[in-house]
Amino acid sequence: MPSAVCPHPERTPKACVEGRTIGLQRSLVLTLIALLPLFGVAHAQQKPPPAKALPPPATAAAPALTIAVLQGLDKTTARVSTVEAPLDQAVHFGTLVITARACVKKPPEEPPNTAAFLEINEARASTDTQRLFSGWMFAQSPALSTLEHPVYDVTVLDCKTATGSSVKPPAK
Repeated sequence: MPSAVCPHPERTPKACVEGRTIGLQRSLVLTLIALLPLFGVAHAQQKPPPAKALPPPATAAAPALTIAVLQGLDKTTARVSTVEAPLDQAVHFGTLVITARACVKKPPEEPPNTAAFLEINEARASTDTQRLFSGWMFAQSPALSTLEHPVYDVTVLDCKTATGSSVKPPAK
């Protein structure tokens, strides 16, 4: 009587297992051969990713210049000043030379967080400068990344465009 595993009674169990293995291999090879044209077509239909589009030129509606609005505290005089630092331009606050490299602001529907990448140097009496800080500062958590200086404190307040309006977050 044929068993469920080996339908042919004349085959030995070993031959039955080997025959089944050969049958599985054959069906696997035939399936792969049948699917091969589909993979070739799918690969041929893939389009290369689009090249990064250049940002549009600055217009009156969307000026290209972004400004990091910073707050500086002179600890010796207790004077608080607002400093506007255009991107990639050095501004002076006391003996500090502050250069904003980037300024980002979250869209209104997300939790607010404004951040600026700042490089802060101190101009010495001679012509050399000393790097005091280089990194991201966050408006909502100023203690996270702070300038450590005995005379001055600098924090980020906002990002805005050259026209005075707040920076529009990039579209996703």
